[in-house]
Amino acid sequence: MGRPAKFGQDQILDAALAVTAEDGPAAATIAAIAGRLGAPSGSLYHRFGSRDLLLATLWTRTVRRFQEGFIEALNADDPESAALHTPRWCRTHMNEAAVLLLYRRQDLAPTWPTDLTEALATLNTRLAQALNAYITRHPTTDRDDLLFATIDVPYGAVRRHLQDRRPPPPQVDALISKTCRAILSP
Repeated sequence: MGRPAKFGQDQILDAALAVTAEDGPAAATIAAIAGRLGAPSGSLYHRFGSRDLLLATLWTRTVRRFQEGFIEALNADDPESAALHTPRWCRTHMNEAAVLLLYRRQDLAPTWPTDLTEALATLNTRLAQALNAYITRHPTTDRDDLLFATIDVPYGAVRRHLQDRRPPPPQVDALISKTCRAILSP
């Protein structure tokens, strides 16, 4: 029986998150992540097998974490809260927001690992279900309007702030709310 792992998966992913958020995906080498963690590179390869697998795992974890609050708000029939989830989440999860909203998944893992093919295929399933359920409960709501008001507008509103490495200011929330209400009001 081998020694227990000194660093858990989340600790490794958190180190990868910090390196990626600070210096971009190209800087997130196994050596840089191991250095941030204070672990030998071999232990990261032992856990993940490749840089692509490590960063793809980080990507899927980040997407799932972001989607939780958004889905919860839609399921509560509150599209404005769903839209406001983006700037609020960005303020409290700056590193994750930088990784998720400034980079595409291909920037992190140019070759998607086969180990995560199913995870990628089902990554947005719960989100799609929440959107479909909302539309079913509110049949007069246009799907494209809902997507624009709750996803496109908030993303656009926070992106430039994240590019400047600063949280979206509170006035962004008021603009998102105003836009959401204007688009989705009957």
